[in-house]
Amino acid sequence: MNDALSGLRVLDFTTTIAGPHCTRLLADLGAEVIKIEAPAGDMMRTRPPMRNGASTSFGQLNAGKKSVALDLKSPAAVAAVRRLVATAAVVVENFRPGVMRRFGLDYDALRPIKPDLVYCAISGYGQTGPSAELPAYAPVIHAASGYDLAHMAYQGEARRPDYCGIYIADVLTGTYAFGAIVTALYQRQATGEGQMIDVSMLESMLTLTLSEIQNAQFAVAPPDRPIFGPVATKDGYINLSIASERTFQNLATASGHPGWLIDPRFAEYTKRRANWGELIDELERWSTELTTAEVQAVFDRHGVPSSPYRTVKEAMADPQILHRRSFTEVQDAGGQFLAINPPFHMTAAKAAARPFVAALGEHTGELLAEVGYTPAEIAALNGR
Repeated sequence: MNDALSGLRVLDFTTTIAGPHCTRLLADLGAEVIKIEAPAGDMMRTRPPMRNGASTSFGQLNAGKKSVALDLKSPAAVAAVRRLVATAAVVVENFRPGVMRRFGLDYDALRPIKPDLVYCAISGYGQTGPSAELPAYAPVIHAASGYDLAHMAYQGEARRPDYCGIYIADVLTGTYAFGAIVTALYQRQATGEGQMIDVSMLESMLTLTLSEIQNAQFAVAPPDRPIFGPVATKDGYINLSIASERTFQNLATASGHPGWLIDPRFAEYTKRRANWGELIDELERWSTELTTAEVQAVFDRHGVPSSPYRTVKEAMADPQILHRRSFTEVQDAGGQFLAINPPFHMTAAKAAARPFVAALGEHTGELLAEVGYTPAEIAALNGR
């Protein structure tokens, strides 16, 4: 198995989640990713779980990367970075717009050094516009994009918006940035030219609201009850998702309701949506007599799209996940832990987390020596 991005050097100025997720995907495919960190390190290095001073949250986002520690407020450190840029193909950063310009490391400043540079800037709202310089984290973007209220509208009750503990906007935006970078590299093969990529978290989140974007433009009444969601069982709930006529027919057969296929309330898709609450009420008279496992077994036999609601720990132990080798064992200063691999397999390339996490500044000396710094100069940059 080859490394699809072998020989590609990436300078990674990102912190927290969105940018590191993007650059870890690049590292998973074989790129040499050099993480440029402040002397205090990425803030994620202090996030739990911590073992022997090492964060597995940081490790999952930064496995396989090298680490260089430099204070970008120092002109000497910026000069060192500019030498590294001359050896790189890609720069990725997720500072607030204007920060890299103040450092003298924005795209316009670096392009003369590396004319074919692919430069990706990830930010909350994009690099330009009236909101460009506003601070943004994933939960703020969830609210700003309409996602939170769109999600809440499907819950069937007026209530306070949900709290956010899962940072969808970060992972989604990092993934879009990864795709844009690889696309720019492909285009560079044809043109010989680099380019600036401007990735917006706000716009990334809007791509999740496919139906809602259309419904917002036209007078479309939402269904009384969403057609995807939980069905009660004797001991819990199971998710049911019926999206085609075939799967509806399978549901009717599985639950012992063949009459649904000719019932005027349910036989046609539009009628079925309008009367979905009645259908679920009738279904739950059957499902609540069985355990979740029993209902799932029946649905599986009849090809009904469904799943029990599981914890992440339960999902990690799924035989399908084990079969797919979805996790890699990674080593850091605290020992071993599991990191999720990219959710795709390739027949001619490796796509997996690299099994190590660099200590803060571990590769500073090695990489600065490569671009001509003496040991004394490196020590001076590090304040020693």
